Amino acid sequence: MDIAIVGGGIVGLALALGLQRRGVSARVYEAAPEVKELGVGITLLPHAMRELTAMGLGDKARDLGIELHRSAFYNRFGQAIYAEDRGLAAGYPYPEISIHRGKLHNMLYREALAVLGPERIITDRQLVSLSQDETGVDLTFRSPSTGQTLPTVRADLAIGCDGVNSTVRTAFYPADKVVFTGINTWRGVTRRKPILDGRTYLRIGSIRTGKIVVYPIADDVDDKGMQLINWVAEIERATAEANDWNQGGKLEHFLPVYENWVFDWLDVGALIRESDVLLEYPMVDKDPLDRWTFGRVTLAGDAAHPMYPRGSNGSAQGLIDARTLAELLSSTDDPLAALKAYEAARLGPTSKVVQTNRTSPPDIINIRVEELTGDRPFEDLDRFITQTELRQLSDQYKRIAGFAAEDVVKPQTA
Repeated sequence: MDIAIVGGGIVGLALALGLQRRGVSARVYEAAPEVKELGVGITLLPHAMRELTAMGLGDKARDLGIELHRSAFYNRFGQAIYAEDRGLAAGYPYPEISIHRGKLHNMLYREALAVLGPERIITDRQLVSLSQDETGVDLTFRSPSTGQTLPTVRADLAIGCDGVNSTVRTAFYPADKVVFTGINTWRGVTRRKPILDGRTYLRIGSIRTGKIVVYPIADDVDDKGMQLINWVAEIERATAEANDWNQGGKLEHFLPVYENWVFDWLDVGALIRESDVLLEYPMVDKDPLDRWTFGRVTLAGDAAHPMYPRGSNGSAQGLIDARTLAELLSSTDDPLAALKAYEAARLGPTSKVVQTNRTSPPDIINIRVEELTGDRPFEDLDRFITQTELRQLSDQYKRIAGFAAEDVVKPQTA
């Protein structure tokens, strides 16, 4: 087989590597003329690290990021609500790692260049259209850097790994569009001293009155002990006006919400003001599909199941897609049956995660406490809700998302 992978992001590269290590040839077509370390932070949950470890890349990811030990929830008055151990500290066989997304992407890109060869990682190729017949798929690309339409490429199969605005997906769902429900986000990274123990993932406040997620993604960035801190501000408003994907954020649009969040352990306003970069985008997903596979073409990662970036689960689900698809394609002489089996294995579980990220993400803990306390400081939280009840909310999300401790016990082999 010769497989065309449309999209050279995290999932596309992981799929190409997984296929190559199982003896299946693939070519990756990436729209960007040059692969750069873009973006801000992401978190690799234990089931994501399981997948990277099976690829032989777990230690590299660990070296590039920070191992998280705790997850902690606070209200917007700086009061502790709930905390739990994470990763190895919680008894998982794999750590939980926070990392700069660009560094993770670059690690996979360098590995793919070494394993597949640069002739099969082709940049400056944006998909224009595709068609298929009984023996293969024809793909037409253009060069974003020159605008030139390029000769048609022929492949046995095509896998759409081209993200939330997937051209492959649109070919089969021309009316497809993102779902925006009024939650806008702003992101940045700030150099500062470690917060608390320097190994904690923090969720502060609620999207209804202002929420911010804060976690470290790099240690000792200046030889003086400063960390690179990733933060994400999320605000739900009764408006249909979505933030722009393609422009930098403006402090005046959201900083007033957080300006007075000054705690003895963190000044949130200062964290935002001192950021090295400021990005904005709407929090969007897409409604789950009832079908990903059409003959010789299927979808993976965000192209298949774009989900709210809540719960740190998008990268994990995409990596599981890649491993599942590589395993099935390498173990059969019927690639069309393998694509259908992949869809049967992954469509249901990822659809549940998409829906759960909308209705009951991990920060449902913050929302629930805000409702019960009337959005006021509390003296005794147990009068409103117990730690056992809060732990049950956290465990429920882990089970649906596939990273309850009992689900991440067996190592996967490449």
